[in-house]
Amino acid sequence: MNVYEDIRKGERGAWVSIAAYVILSTFKLISGYLFASSALLADGFNNLTDIVASLAVLIGLRISQKPPDSDHAYGHFRAETVAALIASFIMAMVGIQVIIGAIRSLFEGNETKPDLWSAGIAIICAVVMGGVYLFNRRLAEQINNQALMAAAKDNFSDALVSIGAAVGIIGAQFGLPWLDTVAALAVGVLICKTAWDIFRDSTYRLTDGFDEEQLGDLRGTVSRIPGVERIKDLKARVHGNHVLVDVVIEVDPNLTVLEGHNICDTVEERMSRIKNVMHVHVHVEPREEEGQETLNSHNF
Repeated sequence: MNVYEDIRKGERGAWVSIAAYVILSTFKLISGYLFASSALLADGFNNLTDIVASLAVLIGLRISQKPPDSDHAYGHFRAETVAALIASFIMAMVGIQVIIGAIRSLFEGNETKPDLWSAGIAIICAVVMGGVYLFNRRLAEQINNQALMAAAKDNFSDALVSIGAAVGIIGAQFGLPWLDTVAALAVGVLICKTAWDIFRDSTYRLTDGFDEEQLGDLRGTVSRIPGVERIKDLKARVHGNHVLVDVVIEVDPNLTVLEGHNICDTVEERMSRIKNVMHVHVHVEPREEEGQETLNSHNF
């Protein structure tokens, strides 16, 4: 099934992130000790926490591949959304730690001057993590995977952290230690903003929120199908990165059961052509006359 194949592709992106974080965190921690750079050390420890976020995404992708069972009739695709939610929490913690560290260094007034080589290492690590971000973002857009996109945004925030560390190290060489604080505060705020965006989108999906414009497009598709007299109700919700649709249509009351069934099949077939629509439930009712509809509303 193509859906599960796309999720397996997403696993590659998660593994790329984990491998990059393991290698870069080791490199940064060793270099930080050798060149007496607290900024590079902090960046390395930051990458250690990002390994946890990438593992959460990987586990979410693995769980989402489980087929439907008696407890999960629509499958386990929402595990992707839960994984993105967990990643947002970890990103928020990192962002807050960066901001707190910047404020602490401002008050402590650390005058230690790290070796300039550590700035070069930070820039190299930022470039590598930028490449990982581009790879994961492209793959996430290709397979439309929210969890992998959250991992990609985490990669981007880590590239920014490394750039901020390089700015601080270079600033210390020229007697401008405040550059470190300014860069760290800016990076910390950006990470927290990215975490908030992922959190908001994840909770919106988990509470069955659905874009009104996209809902209007679905309504327009159904209304143009021959035999559909009126759309009485149409609802949709997101399940992982897939859409589940429930629609109630009214048809000519003089149609046979077979004719009504054929209209249902047409609705399901047209809706399935729309990207990410995984399941469509169609309920058919006879068209109500205006007088009859008014009478029914008074009865209730």
